[in-house]
Amino acid sequence: MSVVTLTVDGKLVTASEEQTVLDVADENGVAIPRLCHLDGLSDVGACRLCLVEVKGVTKLLPACLTPATEGLEVTTDSPRLRSHRRMIVELLFAERNHVCSICVVNGHCELQDLAYAVGMDHVRFPYRHPKLEVDASHPRFALDNDRCVLCTRCVRVCDEIEGAHTWDVAARGAAARVITDLARPWGESESCTGCGKCVHVCPTGALFEKVRNRAEMVKHRDFVSYLKTAREKKQWIK
Repeated sequence: MSVVTLTVDGKLVTASEEQTVLDVADENGVAIPRLCHLDGLSDVGACRLCLVEVKGVTKLLPACLTPATEGLEVTTDSPRLRSHRRMIVELLFAERNHVCSICVVNGHCELQDLAYAVGMDHVRFPYRHPKLEVDASHPRFALDNDRCVLCTRCVRVCDEIEGAHTWDVAARGAAARVITDLARPWGESESCTGCGKCVHVCPTGALFEKVRNRAEMVKHRDFVSYLKTAREKKQWIK
């Protein structure tokens, strides 16, 4: 395994060639906002919140998909990046109907935390107020499309960890939605195992347990990297 040396916010650090800039930042205590990234799942660069500046490159690059290479000079915090991240969070709020005060994960939501972190005290863009459905057909869980940020964590955990691939994304742009089994109601899905992994990796209140109230709806996301590592090491195979 080759070792490379790069600079992150003026600090010289080392990394392996298999790591990304986001991995290196996390290892060195450098906080980079993210919404679609989750340890244990593949990266897709969907949220664009982890964009960083790289010397010699005019455009911003997603830290989760940018390999750590020799001599790379990365800036993770600048006025340009702070402005960009705040704009993305504002657009996420404007695109759907995020009303924190009545959400089941109020106080435990990653999008809400990001809004605080980027200093969002108002939204400068017109709200779209789309008319979106709630799928409560599953006996244990529900999908509220008003809260979805299209991070695709549910899609990836269902495919990569559970192996069911119940979830997918339909349509494009503002019309995009997460769906189950080619847009069948969740409760009629033949592929869903009812494991609940999608619910716990969801960063917002888009996926939630019906039996939970707001005070109880704390999501546990650390299990993903644990399961992936255990499988890779064949810890459950005698």
